[in-house]
Amino acid sequence: TGVIPDHSSTKMLGLFTAASSSFAGEARFSARGAAWSPRSASPSLTGVIPDIATVPEGVLSRTTSGRPLVDQRPRPRRNRKSAAVRRMVRETSLTPANFVYPLFIHDVAENAEIASMPGCERHSLPSMLAEAQDAWQYGVRSFILFPKVEDELKSNRGEESYNPEGIVPRAVRMIKEALPESIVFTDIALDPYSSMGHDGIVEDGKILNDDTIEQLCKQALCHARAGSDCVAPSDMMDGRVGAIRDALDAEGFTDVSILAYTAKYASAYYGPFRDALDSHPGFGDKKTYQQDPANGREAYIEAELDEAEGADILLVKPGLPYLDVVHRLRQSTSLPVAAYHVSGEYSMLKAAAERGWLDERKVALETLLCFRRAGADIILTYYAKQASKWLMEEPDL
Repeated sequence: TGVIPDHSSTKMLGLFTAASSSFAGEARFSARGAAWSPRSASPSLTGVIPDIATVPEGVLSRTTSGRPLVDQRPRPRRNRKSAAVRRMVRETSLTPANFVYPLFIHDVAENAEIASMPGCERHSLPSMLAEAQDAWQYGVRSFILFPKVEDELKSNRGEESYNPEGIVPRAVRMIKEALPESIVFTDIALDPYSSMGHDGIVEDGKILNDDTIEQLCKQALCHARAGSDCVAPSDMMDGRVGAIRDALDAEGFTDVSILAYTAKYASAYYGPFRDALDSHPGFGDKKTYQQDPANGREAYIEAELDEAEGADILLVKPGLPYLDVVHRLRQSTSLPVAAYHVSGEYSMLKAAAERGWLDERKVALETLLCFRRAGADIILTYYAKQASKWLMEEPDL
């Protein structure tokens, strides 16, 4: 708190020099015949290091050159020592073949941006085809179509869903004609076509299960006739997979696959998707047919039913918050498992990247790799084209 006289600095320097010399002498020791001292390891000492900083005897051994040695034979870091070694022992791979690219479509000449999903838009049919062809050059081979239907075409029973000249059948035919080797998935559900905004027919405030399934069977047959390779019932009605399978087989579409939305949760992560399709529920929520986010074991029940009813692929939606469910299904079924990297997950990453909080490329690829590590064979992701381009530029993650 006062002024220190000038001569004090000389005294302090003398004390420091003496202490440093004393420490250096005391700390010098011999291990396995090799001399070592703090001076040789740290030639630029700037102060007195107290004795407590020394490592207790017996904790470390010494190499023949006198360097510290931990007596541990297994060293996992040996398998991480170079990029070549890491590639050699890598447990999980990520390629464009794992991706399904969701495309939003509408019957309008111009595209429309989706404000809550940066980088995504509702495509006109010509633009949809151009986008699919552009993604194709980066290795994307699979697409799933989601239509934004005009309000005047919507009804409680969703009859537009099986109009053979509706937007989805026309879109399927366009893609299959231009890209015959592509895999086209089509969403089977009534919500884009429903005046009520629900996945099924509404009566007295309730969603009718079996009446809805009748409509879903018609929709699946319509899409199969248009050339859909895989129908994807996302409605979560009980028994719909078996009914759709029987309907397809009876009409000779035994080769059309079913990707079942097996564990689709009543999640808050779907908001941007519903903006894209203008398919927010007209009343209430979807908790009477979509799964409770609190339940994990319930997914086993749905998986067993879907597999027994003829599903070819089981899907979990959302993805990232439900990787535990992805892993559970991977451990319990021999069928391929898919996961949907949903709109809310995508938009959160985009928002953080736009603010400079995250490296979008690195985090997006890491996210997709985590889906694979958890057990997903297939990933529905809005990053499909961009991630495939990144992988082409730098295949070693």
